[in-house]
Amino acid sequence: MKLIRIALASAVLLAPFAAQAQFAKPEDAIKYRKAAFTVMASHFGRLGPVVKGERPYNAEEVAASVAVVEQMVKLPFVAFTPGTDKGDTKAKPEIWANEAKFKAAAESTQKAVAALSVAAKAGSLDQVKVAFGEVGKTCKGCHDDFRNQ
Repeated sequence: MKLIRIALASAVLLAPFAAQAQFAKPEDAIKYRKAAFTVMASHFGRLGPVVKGERPYNAEEVAASVAVVEQMVKLPFVAFTPGTDKGDTKAKPEIWANEAKFKAAAESTQKAVAALSVAAKAGSLDQVKVAFGEVGKTCKGCHDDFRNQ
């Protein structure tokens, strides 16, 4: 089990570098980041009804969805490469005009997701609710600043 965790951690740490090298065309990078955001949003979206009390809280299901979000939130940002500001994308030019702010927004979201992971592993719905709200704020902030609707 420990070997599997080490292998998974290595893959996650190296994936952004491998992914960046695989983008033969800007369209490939756009597809990659859109796919990563789609999977992340799907699993994050599963938490909303639980947090709102519309679905029963199941700690294992919440932790599983959060684990996917935690892995996926690391992937899409390497795909905002030169030339990917045009085409089938909702990315605003501000991403490339203010890369430092965009990077800070990505890191803020990643930190919020890491806190959500801690809350999910603790098994406390109250902690999950608070952390879920913080992730939502960071996502919204990034969308407001860097994504066309």
